[in-house]
Amino acid sequence: MIWANLLHLSFNMWGDRDDPDNGDRPIVALPHLRFDESLWNDLLARMAGSGFNMVVLDLGDAVQYQSHPEISLKDAWSPDKLRAELAKMRALGLEPIPKLNFSTAHDIWLGEYSRMVSTPTYYRVVRDLIREVCALFDTPRLFHLGMDEETASHQRRFAYAVMRQHELWWHDLFHMVAAVEDSGVRAWIWSDYAWHHPEEFYRQMPKSVLQSNWFYDTAFEGFPEGHKNVIRVQTYRDLEAHGYDQVPTGSNYENDVNMEATVEFCTANVAPERLKGFLVTPWHPTLESSREHHLRAVEQLGRSIAAHAPAGG
Repeated sequence: MIWANLLHLSFNMWGDRDDPDNGDRPIVALPHLRFDESLWNDLLARMAGSGFNMVVLDLGDAVQYQSHPEISLKDAWSPDKLRAELAKMRALGLEPIPKLNFSTAHDIWLGEYSRMVSTPTYYRVVRDLIREVCALFDTPRLFHLGMDEETASHQRRFAYAVMRQHELWWHDLFHMVAAVEDSGVRAWIWSDYAWHHPEEFYRQMPKSVLQSNWFYDTAFEGFPEGHKNVIRVQTYRDLEAHGYDQVPTGSNYENDVNMEATVEFCTANVAPERLKGFLVTPWHPTLESSREHHLRAVEQLGRSIAAHAPAGG
């Protein structure tokens, strides 16, 4: 059973320009790491002590890639530094899983290649990065490809916006999945494409791809007809009905009750053989300024682990 936390090494995933209408979310890409090792080390220790067994690490442009060094931040981790931190996680009983989000709503970390989507150059870069990261992680069990929120509305404040749709979205997803599987790894994605294209999704999405539907509100029922939350919650049931493996995802981004409610709802609505675990997503940079928020995320899922995990594991 997976009990995981999503942490960001890179936080360059929200947009290509600062936007005063976006509140306090630091969406603009920066040329340096937003990452404090003091918090990182404390979070790893706290997770290990709370029963977590996985860290999904969003790498973005925060690694000195040998295949494409032009992507990397100036203070990006070297391959040796990354391997040392992976070894540290494993020694604590935390399985490290890589994440590179290739959604066009979250790919500013790709630098110039984020403006070459669906070109031969783009496909080569995507495959190169996936292959290199799989090698750095010593052939991880899973590889998270993101692929959420690729809609026009999510890019309405971007300076440069691009959206794949219809057969092109599927073509590119299949290219990424094939690159992951060619390295002997299982692909993992966010499932929100199913919210807007359910028939297409359940007809074409391979069962081999691990699914993470996500929902961050406080209640799982009682919505008026047509409310956006109806389909978001129903997708957990629909994924189950169509036989997909799931790692349901909750967050403390907006409240402090969602994660535990997610565990309770999905434990009751997803068959044990397809419920592979749970993922908490704080959606804050790994910075000391967000320490309390990160600690609350660990505490929330930690309570569910204590309530649901078998004795001794």
